[in-house]
Amino acid sequence: MTPPLPPAAAEEIPQAAWTRDLKQSSLREIHTLLSRPGLLSFALGMPAEELFPVRAYARAARHVLRTEPGALQYGLPLRRLRTHVVELMARRGVQCTEAEVFLTSGAQHAMSLLGTLLVTPGATVVVEEMAYDGMLNALRPLQPRVLTVPSDLETGMDLDALEALLAGGERPALVYAIPEGHNPLGTSMPAANRRRLAELAARYGVPVIEDDAYGLLGYDGEPPAAVRALEPRWTLYVGSFSKITAPALRSGWVVAPPGMVQRLSILKQGSDLDVCSFAQRTLAAFLDREDVGAHLARLRGAYTARRDAMLAALAAHFPADARWSCPRAGMFVWAQTPGTDTTALLRRAVEEAGVAFIPGRAFCARGGERGGDALRLNFSRTTPDQIHDGIARLGRLLHPSGPVIALPAGFCLRGGAAAE
Repeated sequence: MTPPLPPAAAEEIPQAAWTRDLKQSSLREIHTLLSRPGLLSFALGMPAEELFPVRAYARAARHVLRTEPGALQYGLPLRRLRTHVVELMARRGVQCTEAEVFLTSGAQHAMSLLGTLLVTPGATVVVEEMAYDGMLNALRPLQPRVLTVPSDLETGMDLDALEALLAGGERPALVYAIPEGHNPLGTSMPAANRRRLAELAARYGVPVIEDDAYGLLGYDGEPPAAVRALEPRWTLYVGSFSKITAPALRSGWVVAPPGMVQRLSILKQGSDLDVCSFAQRTLAAFLDREDVGAHLARLRGAYTARRDAMLAALAAHFPADARWSCPRAGMFVWAQTPGTDTTALLRRAVEEAGVAFIPGRAFCARGGERGGDALRLNFSRTTPDQIHDGIARLGRLLHPSGPVIALPAGFCLRGGAAAE
């Protein structure tokens, strides 16, 4: 007679040691609060749905289904799409070949693969004190030693602090940087600073991961060339189609030396044998057949108007001691409101004013130590009228009896001061 099975053990299935301290991203936790209907949200960093090239993409999809029988089959990364990436990179001042382009399922996928390739468990990485947490989430299984450097609302990463670390003997496995349209700060690194970052990478032999998701969305003339254009050996460029076409296509890319591209391909096979063949083919057909320059100009025009509306509204409705960034690219304004706990303010804003944002602490790479008086405001998903309304509601919570300052539209504003 077969003996009965023992009762199931009360313990959970054993899991990797690093997962014991695994926590949900604070941004994901905040999303639960933001789920109530009717909320006017400046929180999520999403592009405007009404600007998606829906008809053009539908034409491209029909063309692919009609002319490419293998479009829905397993497939290799599409060479034609790599050719288009090379052309897009030229807009960022980067000269590269198809052999240097590695296609990914978005920028987050690219960061995960690069982290796995560069970082041995316990190695050091350098990020800014306030930064998009996607890179740290990608690196968390490797349990890196994370060093941070400050940022400035005018110039971005503090390169004096970075140089001090490197000169003092630190040799991080990577430095993570967002030189253009910084998320969350909204800053853009001046050309001279980009040259200095490139020089530091080369001098100390430290790779820089350049996250350039917003590099094609510059609003005040052409932005400076990408860091990759200045130092191709030590800069690994991460790009994405999410902000310039649509996030659901899940298409991004890395520009790296050909040998590294081959290693990335091998790594990818361990988690994702195939590529999204249909999305890649349709995206390539869209780029083949449409005027990409005109499409990008339309995006820049719409987002410039929304940025200007937010800057004007902040000057009119926020307290006089508030200070904020004036983004030249991207989708975010970073506002600092001295004396205000913006984490507590968020719940009041949602419940009393029907407005949402992301508190600054959510972006602090040192566990929420910084950013307690700051908030990140997204301007890409809301119309200028909605922006003026929502910022006015926030202003009443921050400064109920404060004056309203009338300023001309189109001015670049910081902390209530205007400059053409």
